[in-house]
Amino acid sequence: MKIFNIKQILIGGVMTSVLVSCSIQKEYQRSDFNIPENYKQQVQVTGDTIVLPWKTFFNDPKLIGLIEKALDKNNEINVALKNIEQLDLAYKQAKNTLMPTLDFNAGANRSWASKNSLNGSLNEQFTGAKYLDDFNANLQLSWEVDIWGKAKMQKQSAAADYFAQKQNTDALKSRIIVEVAKAYYNLVSLDEQLKIAQKNIKLSDKTLTMMKLQYTAGQINSLAIQQSEAQKKTAELLVPLAQQNISVQENALNILCGEYPSAVERTENFEALIIGHKMSSGIPAQLLSRRPDLKAAELNVVSLNAKTGLAKATMYPSISLSPQIGVNSNKLNTWFDLPGSITKTVAANLAMPLLKKRQLKTGYETAIIEQEKAVINFKQTLMTAVGEVSDAMTKSQGSSERLSLLEQRTIILEKGINDAMKLYKNGMATYLEVITAQNNKLQNDLEFINVKAEKLNAEVDLYRALGGGIN
Repeated sequence: MKIFNIKQILIGGVMTSVLVSCSIQKEYQRSDFNIPENYKQQVQVTGDTIVLPWKTFFNDPKLIGLIEKALDKNNEINVALKNIEQLDLAYKQAKNTLMPTLDFNAGANRSWASKNSLNGSLNEQFTGAKYLDDFNANLQLSWEVDIWGKAKMQKQSAAADYFAQKQNTDALKSRIIVEVAKAYYNLVSLDEQLKIAQKNIKLSDKTLTMMKLQYTAGQINSLAIQQSEAQKKTAELLVPLAQQNISVQENALNILCGEYPSAVERTENFEALIIGHKMSSGIPAQLLSRRPDLKAAELNVVSLNAKTGLAKATMYPSISLSPQIGVNSNKLNTWFDLPGSITKTVAANLAMPLLKKRQLKTGYETAIIEQEKAVINFKQTLMTAVGEVSDAMTKSQGSSERLSLLEQRTIILEKGINDAMKLYKNGMATYLEVITAQNNKLQNDLEFINVKAEKLNAEVDLYRALGGGIN
């Protein structure tokens, strides 16, 4: 019978490994998602493709200050940054996973063998002592030969996880920027609603004063006074509601900025907030290079592709080398007596999974499924991104059209109030017509503020959906 030594076994294992090593990991290739050439809703504007950093996109200094504070203090962002630190450590560790390890061991022990044992009788006979000392110190090097490219795949996976987390953090920052901007716009719009309510209270006071004089003169009855007072109460009811909503919105905005609830400094000029940048939408495929959430989704696929290769590599043999050198002696004074105390060991191991084959194959098949799921999630994220752009463009265009109509209606209603007051003073209109005109103007003004806020929010949503820069 022919007996193979360690060298022959290792050579045979290496040759077998090399033959199949090229099939361990498949290089990542992006799937064809049949991305549409255009968005469903196209906004016909002129201007550069949206690449503006947020400090350029927003034009209100107080809003910019709040966003800077949020990016610095927001707790969600700070947790995400800590996650990046963790993944950075994992990446550094992955780079050294299959590097040789060096261990040092030193020890001393004294043992007393039985006098009736062979060791005990021989020890006392040759050394004259009833005990046996043993002093040793050694360095052991362990190294797994990276036949299958495990180190490369581990680094690929760790790097993809690290950069995916960075992209997720960028996506989070982008979301926080949008949330702060929307909260700010909502806060300023609530201020405008409060102003409108207070303005209508003054207008109702004038109307009520005039009607009371006419009532005293016997020109109108008490019903007119009651209706006028009711109209005034309608405007007055808006004041505590607006103040309540302002306080709640201030609290939410402060928490976004990583601070406890307090008053928020803001602009008093709502008109100055209108965004003047013209954004061209480009093509849907450009989102892949702009949006951090899409980059993160793809990097997740890259990471799982590497992990699939690692799962497959576990089913193949592994080769490790373990040389060791040290010193050993049964006497303390000769422990480091070189070269007489030197000990050497060379070990080579070839490990091949056998009974774990089904378990490892299941792990590999599971890794494939996880990768396929990540591809589906990537596609879903892309579809959602395209949909968000289309939604934002539709809302932007729709709110612009509504604002145009509201501006026309505002002119008509303002003229209607003036005409109603003149006709009423001359006895050519009833008090109900005056009250109706005032109520219509009040509701129109409130709607006008809400649509303006919708327009601002739509522009911010479009900026984020198109992958607006966070720097």
